[in-house]
Amino acid sequence: MDKVKFKVVARKVAGNLLARIVMAMLLGIGAAYVLPLWGVRVFETFNAVFSQFLGFIIPLIIFGFVAPAIADVGRNAGKMLVVTALIAYAATILAGTFSYLVSDAVFPKLITSGGAAALDNAASAEAPAPYFSIEMPPLMSVMGALIISFILGIGCSRMTASPLKRVLDDFGSIVARVINGVVIPLLPVYIFGIFLNMTFSGKVATILLTFSQIILVIFALHIAVLLLQFTIASFFSRGCRNPLKMLLTMLPAYFTALGTQSSAATIPVTLRQTKALGVRDSVAGFTVPLCATIHMSGSTLKIVACAVALMILNGLPFDFPMFFGFICMLGITIIAAPGIPGGAIMASLGLLTSMLGFSDADCALMIALYIAMDSFGTACNVTGDGALSVIVNRLFP
Repeated sequence: MDKVKFKVVARKVAGNLLARIVMAMLLGIGAAYVLPLWGVRVFETFNAVFSQFLGFIIPLIIFGFVAPAIADVGRNAGKMLVVTALIAYAATILAGTFSYLVSDAVFPKLITSGGAAALDNAASAEAPAPYFSIEMPPLMSVMGALIISFILGIGCSRMTASPLKRVLDDFGSIVARVINGVVIPLLPVYIFGIFLNMTFSGKVATILLTFSQIILVIFALHIAVLLLQFTIASFFSRGCRNPLKMLLTMLPAYFTALGTQSSAATIPVTLRQTKALGVRDSVAGFTVPLCATIHMSGSTLKIVACAVALMILNGLPFDFPMFFGFICMLGITIIAAPGIPGGAIMASLGLLTSMLGFSDADCALMIALYIAMDSFGTACNVTGDGALSVIVNRLFP
């Protein structure tokens, strides 16, 4: 009887995506201490190939979901696009402003000397290289996929019984089959490889030990922003649902993003959990892929906090007007970055140098500090997408 119960529990755990993701993270960290270099490189090779596949299919996911969703929304598509974009941008700006105010008040008491040298050493560390990789250039960029989706979706929404609409629906079904049959089953293996590589190279450990207190503050900021977003969303949900329960529903997306470090790569899980919040299929299929590209609250929060920390560390002058302008530009600049792990910080380097006066060395340290916490910002982004979707779902009944 005990064996039967064990098998039942084992099947439930194996079928639970959240459990598999958490298990993959823990196994990846533990395996880094026992696997030899060649074993780490085997998983790094898998990750290199799988990440190429993700980069290839992400524009197709966005096109396959957004275009039919816009067409299904009908004549409200244009309005929904504008409203969703404004809500996402406002959420991003508010998160960045909140991050600055807290960082400016707290970080001067926490930052100690010598942190820059440790960060510099971590930035120069090399991760194990894959044995090979297979180039899979995407057919279009993320932004290109969004633009085409808007054009075709809005066009089909204004046509009656359009054959093109049926083509878009069929294409979306094909993409959904690829997601359910390939992407989601392999995500735990991909996440295992990411945590294995990061732990084996020692980058994360160095940075976490050096800036542990600051990282805890940034993590607390993420949680506070998510609680605020879902508290607001609860007033727009049917029956004013408990915001904590809504947040718990989005946890599979949160933990998936912790591993993939990509909002776009997490779209399949985010979409599933957003529907579980009661968001209609047509609205979720529209808002989730769109918000994965334009809603960057977690990334903005983290970039601003890291920038404040390094400016204090290096004795650089700053004030609120300087950072508010930086935050407003950042919310636009990093829109094209969600498909690439660490893409947000790469897209922001120009603003860091032009608006905040960062040197090349400062940018290198910024990258090292940001990459160590990249997962948390991405997880905050995709989890918040669920809250924004609930709001849009209520505004467009």
